Amino acid sequence: MLLSVLLLTIERQGSRLDSVRALLSVLVYPIQSLVRLPIEVTDQTFQLFISYNELKKENKILRKQALLQKTDLLKLKTLEKENIRLRALMQKSYTLGEQVLAAELIGVNQAPYEHIVLVDKGTHFGVHKRQPVLDTNGVVGQVIRALPLSAEVMMITDPNHALSVEINRNGLRTIAVGSGQYNQINLPFLQNNSDILPGDLLITSGLDGTFPRGYPVAKVSKVIQQQNKPFAEITAVPIAQLDRTREVLIVWSDSKPVELTPNKNKPEDTTDDPPKEADNDIVEGISEPDVKKTETNNAE
Repeated sequence: MLLSVLLLTIERQGSRLDSVRALLSVLVYPIQSLVRLPIEVTDQTFQLFISYNELKKENKILRKQALLQKTDLLKLKTLEKENIRLRALMQKSYTLGEQVLAAELIGVNQAPYEHIVLVDKGTHFGVHKRQPVLDTNGVVGQVIRALPLSAEVMMITDPNHALSVEINRNGLRTIAVGSGQYNQINLPFLQNNSDILPGDLLITSGLDGTFPRGYPVAKVSKVIQQQNKPFAEITAVPIAQLDRTREVLIVWSDSKPVELTPNKNKPEDTTDDPPKEADNDIVEGISEPDVKKTETNNAE
């Protein structure tokens, strides 16, 4: 105690003990570090666990957000592709020259070799039996059954389907029959000496009463002359993307628009003139109230 008092007194009188203080601080520093070490290690370990838990929670939240954003991105890509298809479909509808109605596939017949699909437009929209159906590339098929809110479409590759076609190069007419395969139709009624070559474009002839003339159908892929048979073996590849199309155009060949909702302001036609044959074809399978409806919007 006396030594401590003496040292304090000497320190107050001057800076004689500064060098001693510096020396002692160097000697005592390791001891101070060892004393602080358990506290610092405990504090850092505690902070490490807190940071780990926070990072784990943040990582979990970010994973959920990334999953949601990825799902939204997939939806956006799907909508983008659908928008491109619809734009192409609408652009095609303006170049056809007939009244058309856009429809979407909502079902596919699962029976083997039966290429029949279900679309979301029916008699409520004026759809009727034997209407031609197209996509942005060419002929898809025709309506075989019209229901109030949907319709069944038989594709040109169905074995029970046949349509009248002609070769665009020379006008040679024949019948195209479905093969049961999405990438092939057959031309079984052309003789061996017929003027037809691989690559020839087949278009609708307009003589079957269903398809207007000039729609692209298929391209000839193979021509084999059979010496022991009167007819050649000829196959063609459909131009329409039958195995992947989602939107189609249902076509009216008549220029008169099909009405969809009753128009009360329009007076009823009381003339006794008989209807034209084209009009009879368009309203085939449609009930009386469905015929008296407002104009279909081409953009739809």
